Amino acid sequence: MSAEATGRRVEEVLDRLDATGDAAVNQAAEELVRVLMDLYGTGLARVVELVGGKDVGALDALLADEVVTGLLVLHDLHPEDTRTRVGRALTAAGATGATVLHLDEASGTLRLRTEAESGGGCGCGSAPDADRQRIDAAIAAYAPEITHVEVEQAEPAAREPVLLQIGRGPGAS
Repeated sequence: MSAEATGRRVEEVLDRLDATGDAAVNQAAEELVRVLMDLYGTGLARVVELVGGKDVGALDALLADEVVTGLLVLHDLHPEDTRTRVGRALTAAGATGATVLHLDEASGTLRLRTEAESGGGCGCGSAPDADRQRIDAAIAAYAPEITHVEVEQAEPAAREPVLLQIGRGPGAS
């Protein structure tokens, strides 16, 4: 369960309540969500304050967690900037060879370059799609303010030709 998925679910439930046409029920449900969000936000702020001041390792573990990060961002409590959280997302997605080319926080656009596949794949082309899906999911969790991710794949480095040594076989003179 992610903060993003839960947010969508809450919106769906509120939309269903709104469709009933009962304005009082709809207003009460929205107020309930606001009150609970305020309570959870206050609690999360205290957790970050208490843990961050005493145990940097514990805070780092919390910030590395996808669900906790999503909640901290949702409540505008995350102590790291967008660029740092993008780095965490790329690490979480296993895209450690990815390079941030451009981050436009105003438009929510991120441009990345990933390393070309090194020939270890099956050649079916699905590996880049799977990598892209992992990157998109991690960015959504760690930096939901990024709304558009552009990924370009670096050209594979030219390989030196393999030296083939031809010699005489065993017993040849």
